[in-house]
Amino acid sequence: MTLPADWTTRRPTLDDVPAILAVVHAADTFAIGHPDFDAEDVAASLTAPYVDPTRDSWLAVDADGTVVGWATVDNPTGVGREFVEVYVDPVRAAAVRAPLLARQLDRVAERAAERGLPALTVRCAVFAPERDWERSLREVGFTLAKRYVRMSGPLTDLPEQPAGPAGVTVRPVRPDDEADLREFHRIHEAAFADTPDHEPLSYERWRARIGDLTAWDEWFVAEVDGVPAGALQSSDQALDQQQGWVKSLSVLSAYRRRGVGAALLRRAFARYAEKGRQAAGLGVDLTNPTAPLSLYESVGLRETLWTDMYELSVPAAGV
Repeated sequence: MTLPADWTTRRPTLDDVPAILAVVHAADTFAIGHPDFDAEDVAASLTAPYVDPTRDSWLAVDADGTVVGWATVDNPTGVGREFVEVYVDPVRAAAVRAPLLARQLDRVAERAAERGLPALTVRCAVFAPERDWERSLREVGFTLAKRYVRMSGPLTDLPEQPAGPAGVTVRPVRPDDEADLREFHRIHEAAFADTPDHEPLSYERWRARIGDLTAWDEWFVAEVDGVPAGALQSSDQALDQQQGWVKSLSVLSAYRRRGVGAALLRRAFARYAEKGRQAAGLGVDLTNPTAPLSLYESVGLRETLWTDMYELSVPAAGV
């Protein structure tokens, strides 16, 4: 497929952040009902450590000079699979999504060769309304890999926290104590080690990725009889919806089914409510054996939408 007549493509720069954001907001509103990105997210994508916007990203521009599409590659760890994102204005530019995808797949083939790999696995997300996008992916060989479910629950009139299980205590992480941060990271890595898609991340790279946060008080460690057993990391990704967001919940295998996860969630929800958030939410990988829906339902969360993840193995350029 080709671009419409008089439409062009070019590489993005940071000056394009407002125009890109307008496209992403239009795409998100169509896909999930509300914007899910802000200007800082766009800038972070264009300046990510494993993305070169002069080679890894494209803008589609219509005949009037308006940006109507944005395609980029996301690989937050620099290893493992690549995520391709293609955002378009769903009303004006649906037809350019497939051509932008083709360009990104060609670039992934080059990235595989540059890393000395025979191939790279690419993943693309599909939301419920995006049936045309799903067909485009299937036409070039993508297959369904897994489904994620987003869950949320209200924080208004939050009931008083019940007494936790005997021996379980929850406290905020200590951001000025490197040993505590290392323990937080260790718990996360160990808890997710047995999940199908986990890509190990060293403490140094993890610490560099999280940077200097301003909401450490939303990160918690659970201890059982004084021994660190679980960790909860929050994110500000849903603040536009007045929602607290659980980025990850980790409980060591030896301490599962003992109320540790529920205690962490209730503590985080209470903190979100203290800050005036109206709801709490999180995403669930349905292939993750350590994340039962029953736990999240027990603390008042319910399914609100789903996302299918499609994947394709792209041979390295020249292979």
